[in-house]
Amino acid sequence: MDDPLRTRIEQYYATVPLLFSDAEEYGPLRLFVRKEPGAPYYGGPGHAQPVGGAPVGADDIERVRARQRELGVPQAFEWLAEAAPALRERIEAAGLPVLERPLMMLDQHRAVPPQPLPDRVTVRALTADDPALPAALALPRLAFAEPGTPLSSAGATELWDLAAELTADGTVATVRPSLAAGHKTLVAALADDGTPLAVGHYHPAGGATEIGGIGTLPTARRRGLGAAVTTALVTHARAHGVHTVFLAYADEAVARLYARLGFRPAGTTLLIADQPARS
Repeated sequence: MDDPLRTRIEQYYATVPLLFSDAEEYGPLRLFVRKEPGAPYYGGPGHAQPVGGAPVGADDIERVRARQRELGVPQAFEWLAEAAPALRERIEAAGLPVLERPLMMLDQHRAVPPQPLPDRVTVRALTADDPALPAALALPRLAFAEPGTPLSSAGATELWDLAAELTADGTVATVRPSLAAGHKTLVAALADDGTPLAVGHYHPAGGATEIGGIGTLPTARRRGLGAAVTTALVTHARAHGVHTVFLAYADEAVARLYARLGFRPAGTTLLIADQPARS
């Protein structure tokens, strides 16, 4: 990855969590602590990242983990692999498994035309009071529970049941302010009855964004909906002042889809946490 791009992505990772959290400093590590219980939180609740390029020692890692245990959040760390190449060994020595999420980026001037949609399917950005919002927030849970691209049985019934649960437990209410403030944009492909069939989101910060959470309802896969949502997210982000667009992936089949849309390899994010893949 070229240094200017790495710098932009590093700055994004350092900035966007502050939309939803406060930062606590532990020597060469910064821990993000969400401002309100249940608030939408970029990158997982309570994750830490290296800052300033100083070496990270075992004591630094343990201090952060102790604070995460105190907060009752996952012992999550996330960083750009190229920015802190020695950290992985230290993290693994502390007994934490490291997951890789390769990154892909879209060249700033690369055109991304709209993708064809099936009949009676539309794509739009959802507002804070959109009636489809609860189901759109529920959809990734079904999609990531059955990863990959094969069709399966989880469909509209399961989706709306889960949407009712997320409404009842307050999850939907915590997301509405972020949508209203423009800190989060959620795009959905919708059937004509308003059921979300595919979704994705982005959080803009400093002219950059990572597209994430792209998932398709298992019964609606292999219809081009993930590609349609991805291009709609790119178009929306660019129209709202975003110049650097990148994403991470966990599945090679999904990476091939992004490559067909014009994304190219751009480094690797490393993370530790029991949280869904970014896309």
